[in-house]
Amino acid sequence: MGVILRRVLPSLIRVGSLDVETADGVVETYGDGSGEKIAIRITDRAAERALLVDPALALGELYMDGRILVTRGDLYDLLALGARNMALGGGPRWLAWIEKARVATRRLRQRNDRLRARRHIAHHYDLNVRLYDLFLDSDRQYSCAYFERPTDTLDQAQLAKKRHIAAKLLIEDGHDVLDIGCGFGGMALYLAQTAGARATGVTLSKEQHAVATKRAIDSGLADRVQFALKDYRDVEEKFDRIVSVGMFEHVGAPGYDEYFQNVRRLLKDDGVMILHAIGRSGPPGATNPWIEKYIFPGGYIPSLSEVMASIERVGLFVTDTEILRLHYADTLKAWRERFMARRDEARAMYDERFCRMWEFYLAGSETSFRVDGHMVFQIQLAKRQDVVPRTRDYVYEREAMLRRREGQKPALRLAGE
Repeated sequence: MGVILRRVLPSLIRVGSLDVETADGVVETYGDGSGEKIAIRITDRAAERALLVDPALALGELYMDGRILVTRGDLYDLLALGARNMALGGGPRWLAWIEKARVATRRLRQRNDRLRARRHIAHHYDLNVRLYDLFLDSDRQYSCAYFERPTDTLDQAQLAKKRHIAAKLLIEDGHDVLDIGCGFGGMALYLAQTAGARATGVTLSKEQHAVATKRAIDSGLADRVQFALKDYRDVEEKFDRIVSVGMFEHVGAPGYDEYFQNVRRLLKDDGVMILHAIGRSGPPGATNPWIEKYIFPGGYIPSLSEVMASIERVGLFVTDTEILRLHYADTLKAWRERFMARRDEARAMYDERFCRMWEFYLAGSETSFRVDGHMVFQIQLAKRQDVVPRTRDYVYEREAMLRRREGQKPALRLAGE
């Protein structure tokens, strides 16, 4: 089997420098010799077979099980090298066939009715909440930060993200805001305390709901912020503003029309929505099989063409679109470094295999933004064209106003307190 793998690898690794030691002890180098040398060891022949058949799934599984070892460089280096080579194409024909099959059958795996949606969210977000304290900022913002300056800390960048979104929402004192997929509550609490809104957050995660509810009480904002363990499709009230950060990735392509139909139903006639979500720069595709199996079942990163087509079909207006390039790569780098610094604590909560899984998730996600061209889009939506200003000057004016308010308000009780 080592002989077959050594015949295939030259078509997969064409740039960079990768030493591969197969189970029979033979070491060969692949790539054009550029960059830092990376080396791995494959421990058994069954692992070699798995890599040959479906490397997109097998690489992560074998790393989790300790059957692929990075002996020079680190995991991020290996995955970045792989991503650069995948962008060049090539490889045996069966890999292209497998990918085409995944794209063709993706709608079957991305069905997120109410029952499946709860199960899929629980898989990832109902982990021990102490895990997230190991690598997130103090507000537990589990989504792309907004780095205004390269020197910004993670906490500064996550605050800037909330401020940037709040400015685009054009919130006035007393506005009713719905936060779809509210996470640990930080966005809704910011909109209430700093922007002057009344906020309702909905989530399907029991752990997130419990944390968010406690934070509202502890911060003295329970009269202005409420959190519900509820599917957004079951919300009945209408809102002046709607925000959704990092939730759309869990809707799945078959559910886009339903999602935006509900946004239209929930938004007042003069309302505004900001959708903040991950997107792919290329054409529609399929979710990486390892991510789908171990991290985000039912999830999907859409192309802008898929999102815009659905928005058009339901009759909403796109009033502004912004693409955040590399901001998530920097966010994930910070998360990865913070997680690795406290890895022993994660192992005490779970086990070594879980830690290797989480490493692979964070490192692989970072390469998808830094090398593959994934990005984050912020789409502003309305039911009428005239409800937002004609130029974007208001965004920066409102950010300045929110900064002033931040300095005047008492600090929020943080998620970990």
